[in-house]
Order: sequence, then structure tokens, then C-alpha cells
Amino acid sequence: MADPLLRNDPADVLARVGRHWGWLLGFGLVTAVAGIAVLVWPGPTLEVIAVLFGIQLVVYGVFRFVAAFAVDDESTGTRVLYALLGVLSFIVGIYAIKHILVTLGALALLLGIFWIVQGFVELFTAISNKNLPSRGWTIFVAIVSVLAGIVVLAYPSPSLYTLTIVLGIWLIFFGVMEIYFAFRLRSVGSVAGRLAGAH
Repeated sequence: MADPLLRNDPADVLARVGRHWGWLLGFGLVTAVAGIAVLVWPGPTLEVIAVLFGIQLVVYGVFRFVAAFAVDDESTGTRVLYALLGVLSFIVGIYAIKHILVTLGALALLLGIFWIVQGFVELFTAISNKNLPSRGWTIFVAIVSVLAGIVVLAYPSPSLYTLTIVLGIWLIFFGVMEIYFAFRLRSVGSVAGRLAGAH
């Protein structure tokens, strides 16, 4: 029977988490592809993109909610924030799917609020956790998210074309960041796996 202390070893935990880097990579690829589709076909595929974006928010919400309770290293406050972010993302995603023809102003309001909340949650997490991997990137992405949300709220009725371009650029940026973090997770998990195997 394995020693419980070994099962809770940080290297072993990181190795197990690192083995699931593919999920994060897939999420990043889907997000980036959706952003590219928005930029290439900003008009004809708007309804399709709205549905895909809603699905992406739903998947992201589920991912964040599960992650809030799956990682043992986070504090209770951080877990609650991640769980709330997941629920908010899920609700916004369902709304986007069910109300494809919602006015552009309402959609801009929802996106602006979501980006601001997401940015503040990520910023709080990065500032409160000095040992967070890629902490500088996380802070940068959080600030960009907050600024993007403020811009959208400041101009609630932009043209359809402008909103789709902003959305496309943000999806590509966010997708690339998720892909980057996926490979970082794979690298950390691989090193942790070797350390855990050496015990």
C-alpha cells in the first residue's frame, strides 16, 4: 500500500495535473480558431460566432468552476472567486446562445462586465500568490482584460463590425495565452513527474 505522504507530495500532485495539459491546449486552440473566424468573416458568420462564443464561455465556466475545487494549493477566497467566475461565464454563455439576436449594446454590456470581472479575479490571484507560475503574464493578461471591458462599457453601441473585430482580436490573444500556459503546464508536469519518480 502506498504511503499517503507520497501521494500528497507536491511533485506528484504537479505531475498528475501536468498530464491533463491537453485539455487546456484544446481550449486555447478552439478559442484562437474562433477569433480567426471572427476576423475573416465578420459579417456572414456573426450568428454562428455568437453561438460558438456562447459555447466557449460555457466550457470556460465549467473549466473554471471545476478548477476552483480541483487544485488544493489555492486559498478559500481564491476558490470562491474562481467558482463565481465560472458561474458568471456559464450564465453569460447560456444567455449568448439563447439570445443570438440580442442588441449589440446589451451584448457589449455583458462582455464588458465579464472581461472586467475576469480581469480583476486574475489580477487578485496573481497579486496575492507570489509563487504563481508566469505571474507577470497573468497580471498583464488581467490588466488587458480590465481595459478591454472598460472600453466596451464606455462605448456601449459601437458598430457591429468594430465589436466583432475587437472580439476576434481578444479571442485570438486569449487563445494564444491558453496555448502558452498549456505547454508550460506540460513542461512543469514532466519535470515534477521525474522528481516524483525519483522518490
